Amino acid sequence: MALLTHLLACAFGMGSWAAINGLWVEVPLLVTVLPEQWYLPSYITIIVQMANVGPLFVTLVNRFRPGLLKEVAVIYVIVSVGVVACLLLAFLWNHTALIAGTSHSIPFLILTFFLSLVDCTSSVTFLPFMMQLQPQYTTTFFIGEGLSGLIPALIALGQGSGISSCTNVSYEVNITTGNETVGSTIFQMETLYLPPNFSTLIFFLLMTAMMLTCLLAFFFLTRQPKVWELSQQHLFPSNIMLNSFDQILDEGADSQLSRGCSCPKDPKGPGDILPQKVSWSPGKLALIYFLIAWVSALTNGVLPSVQSYSCLPYGHTTYHLAATLSSMANPLACVVAMFLPSRSLTLMVILTMAGTGFGAYNMAIAVMSPCPLLQQSQWGDAIIVLSWVLFTGTLSYMKVMAGVILRSRSHSALVWYGVLEQLGSLLGALLMFPLVNVYGLFKSADTCSLQCPA
Repeated sequence: MALLTHLLACAFGMGSWAAINGLWVEVPLLVTVLPEQWYLPSYITIIVQMANVGPLFVTLVNRFRPGLLKEVAVIYVIVSVGVVACLLLAFLWNHTALIAGTSHSIPFLILTFFLSLVDCTSSVTFLPFMMQLQPQYTTTFFIGEGLSGLIPALIALGQGSGISSCTNVSYEVNITTGNETVGSTIFQMETLYLPPNFSTLIFFLLMTAMMLTCLLAFFFLTRQPKVWELSQQHLFPSNIMLNSFDQILDEGADSQLSRGCSCPKDPKGPGDILPQKVSWSPGKLALIYFLIAWVSALTNGVLPSVQSYSCLPYGHTTYHLAATLSSMANPLACVVAMFLPSRSLTLMVILTMAGTGFGAYNMAIAVMSPCPLLQQSQWGDAIIVLSWVLFTGTLSYMKVMAGVILRSRSHSALVWYGVLEQLGSLLGALLMFPLVNVYGLFKSADTCSLQCPA
């Protein structure tokens, strides 16, 4: 029975961020089909930030009208919406509509908002529900939460990017000279994309299956005995868990409300219910909060908006590897943080500087698009993939470290963690969206027809 509950908790956690993580690793294939093309990552970034209205609404209602929202009912609703949205996305992702004479993938963008709404709201509902069960199952839930990023990335790796090749395409044009019109044929090199190992339809159906698994796991978890239903001999530890439940509600405000963060802020897990208080000077706390806002802006707003410009000039396969492997780096960094937690502020600063350096390289390559450094070299491909992986890994580990430090201070400190994380993410997305989509600061091109200087 205990093993079954662990499996259910893991499957439940797996659905927390599976949809959006799956969407991000599928973007390298989507940009070749959808009309937004290289603009697509910036659209997704701003949509994810808009979807934070969900957890904000839940948090405010719980604060000012406690008991109005039934936790189990809310989870049923949001996970069911996730199942339906994933299923619809599988069949509607490539449908387009005209707006002001320009083609846009409206169904895809709308369904992306609902998926973001589901995943963001899961951050303030899933963990509080898990506190109703015995504490050992919360650790299993965190493992499943990490799998919500790892499994879609593995599926995307198995799907492959499809092979792209340059082909000579002919066009018939009419040339008018005076009163005479002459037909002519011109040839132009363009990129031809061959299909991947399995289609985007199958990929989103697999994401639907993951969300459906989460829904079924939650159904059976609601039938498990709650902490407060245990026998009298467990009364004291149950009281501790009930007290910590309110604390977890505060922590929920700062849990994973942005793209891709699928690891707990406290890698020590539920066993560390009453952490030792640690005193930090106001200056050090201000530095920690600044680092949180800075890192969140980079990882959830600035760099994701230009990943296509940073990677696509090196080829479709390079973009695919950078997206999938960097997505895998997040949960792996969280696993490392669970076994090697640290409260060193110096290490936090070093990791932030290192991650910022990798991010600066990625941004510089995006600015150089469509003719970046080492474009015709395998070294260029390897360096950009490695830079994205290290960028994600180092800053993910840094954010977990910040959670460890602030949790050792107070739970209200973790609430401010969430506020600054969201503020940084929002500012990063709002900064990049006009730069990418309005002012055209970053340039795209078909690399086959492009002539870059040697």
